Amino acid sequence: MIRPILTILSLTAAPAVAAQNFQSTAQLDEAVVQFTGASIGMDGGAQMPVDPRLKLAKCAMPQFNWLSERQDAVVISCMAPAWKVYVPVRRLTRIVPERAAPAVAAATAKPEPVIRRGDPIMIEAGAEGFSITRDGVAMSDAPVGGRLMVKVDPAKPPIQAIAMESGRAALPGFGR
Repeated sequence: MIRPILTILSLTAAPAVAAQNFQSTAQLDEAVVQFTGASIGMDGGAQMPVDPRLKLAKCAMPQFNWLSERQDAVVISCMAPAWKVYVPVRRLTRIVPERAAPAVAAATAKPEPVIRRGDPIMIEAGAEGFSITRDGVAMSDAPVGGRLMVKVDPAKPPIQAIAMESGRAALPGFGR
């Protein structure tokens, strides 16, 4: 009689214990709001919350940095255990006088893709002291700085890359 009760209690307690081993995405969202100074969905804030399905190992001190000078994404990283999350940020909208309306219309037009679907491209990754390249085929169009999926091996799923220039892309986090 006692064994079945203990088994049931251990099974119901397991999800709570497992949840404690993962980093809270809600806490990461709050920290991004503090880092950017804007709420989720607002200009200057995260475009959307961190995906709550992520099961990131708990981090005692996550670090927050801008991905680039454009401040279009926040990089949340943990040194131990090692992981990184990229959070896209909504760009600030500028108030422009009426006489500049034609310039605004041109600025809001979609950027011209430098990589087109089916193009052969070279994907690169590297840091100080090393560099790796791999050939692949673009699965979609992308402007400079835009993300696209690239097929590098017919037997494996495509990988995500960031368009650098025509025929060249980099793995996220390894842009030059």
